[in-house]
Amino acid sequence: MTTTRFQSAAEPEQASGAPKLHIVTFGCQMNKYDSLLVEGKFKGQGYATTDVMADADVILFNTCSVRDHAEERTFSWLGELKHAKQAKPELVIGVMGCMAQRVGEEIFSRAGHVDIVAGTRKFQHMTALVDEVRERRADPETWRARDQRLTATGIEEDVEFERGAMNYTGGQHAYLAVMRGCDLNCTYCIVPTTRGRVRSKPIDEIVAEAQWMVSQGAKVITLLGQTVNSYGEDFPKPEDGGATGSGRQGRPSLGDVLRRLQTIDGLERIRMITMHPAYLTQDLAEAVRDCSKVDRFLPIPAQAGSDDVLRAMKRGYTTDLYRKRLAMLREIVPDVELGSDWIVGFPGETDADFEATLAFAEEVGFVVNYVFKYDPRPTTHAADELSDDVPTAVKKDRNKRLLKKAEEIATLRLGRYVGQTVDVFVEERSDKNPEILHGRSVHGLPVSFAGDERLIGTTIPVAIQQASAYGMHGVVAAANA
Repeated sequence: MTTTRFQSAAEPEQASGAPKLHIVTFGCQMNKYDSLLVEGKFKGQGYATTDVMADADVILFNTCSVRDHAEERTFSWLGELKHAKQAKPELVIGVMGCMAQRVGEEIFSRAGHVDIVAGTRKFQHMTALVDEVRERRADPETWRARDQRLTATGIEEDVEFERGAMNYTGGQHAYLAVMRGCDLNCTYCIVPTTRGRVRSKPIDEIVAEAQWMVSQGAKVITLLGQTVNSYGEDFPKPEDGGATGSGRQGRPSLGDVLRRLQTIDGLERIRMITMHPAYLTQDLAEAVRDCSKVDRFLPIPAQAGSDDVLRAMKRGYTTDLYRKRLAMLREIVPDVELGSDWIVGFPGETDADFEATLAFAEEVGFVVNYVFKYDPRPTTHAADELSDDVPTAVKKDRNKRLLKKAEEIATLRLGRYVGQTVDVFVEERSDKNPEILHGRSVHGLPVSFAGDERLIGTTIPVAIQQASAYGMHGVVAAANA
């Protein structure tokens, strides 16, 4: 059978004797997407997946390095596999992703039973690496465990997959990476080290991948990127003054991506994570306004509301610039809702700085907020050059206070929808009450209501009756009841 990049080359059912794969994924949605790509490639090689780790012939960990706790969780899981490897020596264990990229062969010193370490631009070769481990085990010259270990952590290679047999979606919701890496140098962030420089995916490839996802049952696609709205900035400037898109200097832009995806039949909703204020453009705002499938929710992390802290973070903007970009956005998309990440206890953050953050969060009215206590990451400028001088107790207190403020803000903003009818994409039935359905409004906000499960996967109007900081409850509007 001849297949294209976007057709499955695998049989629908794997043979019962097929080797089994188990993947444990830590961290962000990009990791979840990458794990599905890897899973699909193994399926294309005849593997079956298993939810039972003990049944697996290959166990892979897709790791995170954003916080120390994430890395220690991985090592904890690896430690538990030591005896499993002794009992089942043919088992292949691999570590991939950001932690693998950051620490490389150091993983072997803490977990000598690991066979493969593959970084963020090398996991696409995981099937070949597993095959090589097995070949080395069978070779009398490389039978020792230390000779079987493989490390692949080069970061310049583009991530490419043959799309046959890809297992893109977890049901109706799919993730799609439109770019990888980050060219910014925020002083606290390890992502540029672990993910490398920006590589944007050509628009035609994005559209083809999205069409494949929809053909496999996806109704919602979330576009992924470390700074997703910087999409296209790495493309070469068009020659002779010609334009290939509506972005800066005629480059393709995220707005161009949204306009193309808007035309895909069967695609209900388009979401995006995560953005940077410096790349918030009029073109993007107009695309959000004009594309009915795009959620009116944009995650644009502020990180802090103090200009002194933002400067120390090297975020590349001031609160005034953030206000100006937001004013432009809200003029074009008046009903847009915003989300933000925050770091409290950054080196040098004073009480006055933190009060400015509280005030800025309230002023902007972020409806979704993720608050983190500063955690120094090795090799970052903040860890190497700045003193972690905010006491732990103060960090905890500020974290608690900002979370409380965020809850107050969300309560007020969601309360504005009571009495209104909003369009809701229906996602699932409640685990606790089978008569209740859960979905998200076009503003990205959780909504629950009583309804028939046949509504799952459709967009319907819901009249909002109640709201809290964590979601809204309503009834199906009369015409759809």
